[in-house]
Amino acid sequence: MLKKTGTIAALGAMSGTSLDGVDAAMVHTDGHVIFGFGETAYRPYSASEAAMLKAALGQWPNDGLADTAELIETVHAQVLSRFDGADVVGFHGQTLAHDPANARTHQCGDGQVLADVLNVPVVWDFRSADMTLGGQGAPLAPFYHFALAKWMKAVAPIAFLNLGGVGNLTWIDPTKPAPEAAGALLAFDTGPANAPINDLMLQRHGQPFDDDGAIAARGTVDDQAIADFLTHSYFNRMPPKSLDRDAFADLSLAASQLNTADAAATLTAAVAISVSQAMSFCPTAPTKILVTGGGRKNPTLMKMLSAGVEMPVVPVEDVGLDGDMLEAQAFAYLAVRVARGLPTSCEGTTGVRAAVSGGTISRPTL
Repeated sequence: MLKKTGTIAALGAMSGTSLDGVDAAMVHTDGHVIFGFGETAYRPYSASEAAMLKAALGQWPNDGLADTAELIETVHAQVLSRFDGADVVGFHGQTLAHDPANARTHQCGDGQVLADVLNVPVVWDFRSADMTLGGQGAPLAPFYHFALAKWMKAVAPIAFLNLGGVGNLTWIDPTKPAPEAAGALLAFDTGPANAPINDLMLQRHGQPFDDDGAIAARGTVDDQAIADFLTHSYFNRMPPKSLDRDAFADLSLAASQLNTADAAATLTAAVAISVSQAMSFCPTAPTKILVTGGGRKNPTLMKMLSAGVEMPVVPVEDVGLDGDMLEAQAFAYLAVRVARGLPTSCEGTTGVRAAVSGGTISRPTL
């Protein structure tokens, strides 16, 4: 039985749309306050595993994905079984498709399988309840970002910018008493992040990233491709709003006509310009932007981001956090909130009609 009060040792896992591997991390929390961080682990996908996942993108639960689900569950079990002492596990699964306009999302993987393998309660299916109540189902990390702002003892608005496969921004007023309080949070996807760059590099060079942004740094941004990109209707929509990994296929198509350096520069500039555009939706300008996810390791992208906004743009390591593990930690934290019936999303983060606790709890049956 999970304790109903006090601190819980929660273990979270995340496999993002960049398809690089599974992150896992421990957090000690009561579902409100972060008391400490524990061990972390990472299990990369092999080239063949990543190819299987990429082939499954855009598919839904009835599309014959038993082998893909087994891969996701097996890899997660491998990395999560390295940990001892977890009271609960937060399992996000692998997002294969996300269609908020039609209230559909697909995170592949069965939490009951993991509960039985790990012999620990597993919280999963975090997004469905939110979408049932009219929410976008994403992003879900903002409630954790709010807790981190409190942990940092922030006293003025700040923003977290996650640059994984897709970019998403969380604006936080840390003076509010709780994440679901009016005006505490605004969160939304900004646009593409690493996914189009990674896809380009894999296709052209056989490696799934632009190491240190070195190739983009040698290229010239195609201004017409960027201008066309900015005509996408998504940028005029008011948040909360969310995106599928491949929502900007026209941008990738335009980049495919360019040499590799110019294509990488153009795709990288699109990320930065998306973030710059997003800042206009913030209730007030944040005092700083804390960058998490793989994009923070790309100096070319970080330079472009800093040039496009008026406040400091720094990696989360500058405040003592681990940018590789923030999302895994988030699902550990959210698992505790679900277990205790606390909200995990609200109108300001997903557009849901009422603050909702989303997630299924699977307990070991063996």
